[in-house]
Amino acid sequence: MEIRSARPDDYDAVAAFTSDTWSDRGGSDYIPDIYHDWIDPGEQTQVTLLVDIGDETPSDEVVAIAQMVMLSEYEAWAQGMRVAPDHRKQGYASKLNDALFDWAREQGAKRVRNMIHSWNIPSLSTARAAGFEPGIEFRWATPDPDLDAESDLRVSTDADAAWAFWTDSDTRHELKGLALDPVESWAVSELTRERLHDVADDGRLFVVGDDRVSGMTYRNRTYAREIDGETVTWAEYAVAAWDSQPACQALMDAVRRDAAEVGADRTRVLVPEGVEWASDVAYTHSGLAEEPTFVMDAELS
Repeated sequence: MEIRSARPDDYDAVAAFTSDTWSDRGGSDYIPDIYHDWIDPGEQTQVTLLVDIGDETPSDEVVAIAQMVMLSEYEAWAQGMRVAPDHRKQGYASKLNDALFDWAREQGAKRVRNMIHSWNIPSLSTARAAGFEPGIEFRWATPDPDLDAESDLRVSTDADAAWAFWTDSDTRHELKGLALDPVESWAVSELTRERLHDVADDGRLFVVGDDRVSGMTYRNRTYAREIDGETVTWAEYAVAAWDSQPACQALMDAVRRDAAEVGADRTRVLVPEGVEWASDVAYTHSGLAEEPTFVMDAELS
């Protein structure tokens, strides 16, 4: 067995055991579609490792793959762990995870996180066995874009006001200070004051309230995917925090209008999991994901 970096010519071997990962849920795995871009160094420091049990390198006997990305000087993100069905429960995932942890330590990481769908029981088990502990849980709110949506509260782009509200909010406590990462998709990292100033400068920050701030959110990015032959554009909002139902309504309306203005067909907004947050969002006639998503984390010594 060899644990080594993934190469472009490993594509066929990796695609062979990842193509049908979610077939039991009526979906397909993203790794074969983005493999070559995924293993490219890109903007952030990262490594993609695989387990090769063949006699030659490269071989067709690749049985596991996973990636680690540095999101900041001290935060690492683990993703894309896959093990070939015929080679599961043989310790490959643990060995691969240990190698990724070692790499993250070498980069200076103090904490590693990953994201797991709440229905993915095998991945939850593997994560706990690898040393990850329960982190946070969130749900996607999905208000429909609407150019005519108007907020009942004043909307500003005051980054310092947003930061002051965020630092003392129940949402920040529930999410342990995390929001969607600005660079790595489907990843979360600590929300900083500097990030809020960056999004405010770009006109992507929305702070609601009249006499005082009562909520904030910001557009993280827009992205497009092809679904059934049609291109669908999403507007993604990194986190939404509010302290009352009217503030939640104002935020969802701000999202609706902003998403329509940037030409999005759909939205997704990260909100904490819980009956208060879910019912507030539901009251605004916004959609909600059917299931929550979990983030696990591990402290590196």
